[in-house]
Amino acid sequence: MTDIKQFLNELLSLPGLSAYEGPAREHIASTWKPLVDEMQVSPIGSLHALKKGFGSEPRPRILLAAHMDAIGMMVTGVTDGFLSFTEIGGIDPRLLPGLRVTVHAKRNLPGIIVMPRDALLPERKSETPVEMKYLFIDLGLSAAETAELVQIGDLVSFAQEPMELPNGIITGHSLDNRASVAAVTACLEELHNVQHAWDVWAVATAQEEETLGGGFTAPFAIRPDLAVAIDVTFAKGPGASDWRTFPLGKGVSLGIGSNVHPGFFKAVKEVADKLDIPVHNELMPRGSGTDALAMQIVADGITTLVIGIPLRYMHTPVEMVAMKDIQRAGHLLASFIATLPVDFMQNLKWDD
Repeated sequence: MTDIKQFLNELLSLPGLSAYEGPAREHIASTWKPLVDEMQVSPIGSLHALKKGFGSEPRPRILLAAHMDAIGMMVTGVTDGFLSFTEIGGIDPRLLPGLRVTVHAKRNLPGIIVMPRDALLPERKSETPVEMKYLFIDLGLSAAETAELVQIGDLVSFAQEPMELPNGIITGHSLDNRASVAAVTACLEELHNVQHAWDVWAVATAQEEETLGGGFTAPFAIRPDLAVAIDVTFAKGPGASDWRTFPLGKGVSLGIGSNVHPGFFKAVKEVADKLDIPVHNELMPRGSGTDALAMQIVADGITTLVIGIPLRYMHTPVEMVAMKDIQRAGHLLASFIATLPVDFMQNLKWDD
C-alpha cells in the first residue's frame, strides 16, 4: 500500500522542471506501476497510465490529469564564475536572494542565489525589489571550475527539502502541482481493489506551467468521455482573503466557469455531499488556469471538471498544503469513479 505522504515528500525532493520532467516522472511511474494495467510516456513526456474498468468493451473513459512539472530556472550566462539566469514558469524575484539551489550541470552543483550591494546596482528606489537580471548564483567555485562544469542552458532547481508542520501541513517547493499527483495516486490506491465500469486514465502531464502541452496532447491521444484537471488553488493567508481564496485544510474546491460542464460539476458535488467532504465553489469567470483550459477544447470538445487543492504561497519554495485535503481529493475522485454508471454520458445534460 502506498504511503501517500512519503510518496509526496520523495517527489518534492526531485527535480522535474517544465519540459524536463524526467526525474519526477520516473518516481511517479514506479509508484503507479502496481496500481494500473498499462503505462506509456507520450512524445512530449507526459505519463499515461490506464486502469481498466470491468464493463464490457468499448468502455467509457475518464481522464485524471495532474501536472507534474515544476517551476525553476535556466542558466543564461557564466561570467567570472557567477551564473546569471532566467525563470521557467512564473517566479517572483523578491523571493530568490538567499535561496539554496541545485545547478544541473555536468554534475549536480549546490549554489546560493545572491544579489550585489545597492551601491553596485543601477540607481533605484531603495524599496524596489532587485530584478532577476541583477541576481546571480554563486557556486563557491573558481571561475575556471565554473566555466568547465556549467553551460548556458543548464537547469536550476530549488534545493529546499520539504518539511512537515503541525496538523498535517506540508511545506516545500513544487507542491504546485505534485500535491495533485499525490491525490491521483491516492485515488488509484483506493480503486486498486474496486470494480468500476469505466476505464481510468491517470495522467501526470508535462509542461503545464509553460505550454499546457500535456493538457492538449493527453486527451487527444486518449479521447476520454470525461476529463478532470486536478490542480492547486489559492488558500487563504496573509493578504489573501477574498472570494478567490479558500481555507487551508478545510476541503477542496470545484470549479464553476467556462472550463467546467455544469452537469459534471453537479454529479461530483452530489458525491461529495454524500461523503461529507467539504467542497467550495470556485468561481472561474476567465478560465481555470489549469490543464482544463486545453483539455476542454481538444478534438470536438471534452466534458471537463476542475478540482482544486488549497495551497498557500503559490510559486514559491515554501508552498503549503494540508495532507487531509490531498486525501479528500483522492477519495472524492475514487468514490465518483466507483459509482459511475456506463450510461452516464447518455444522461448528462449541460443545464443539469
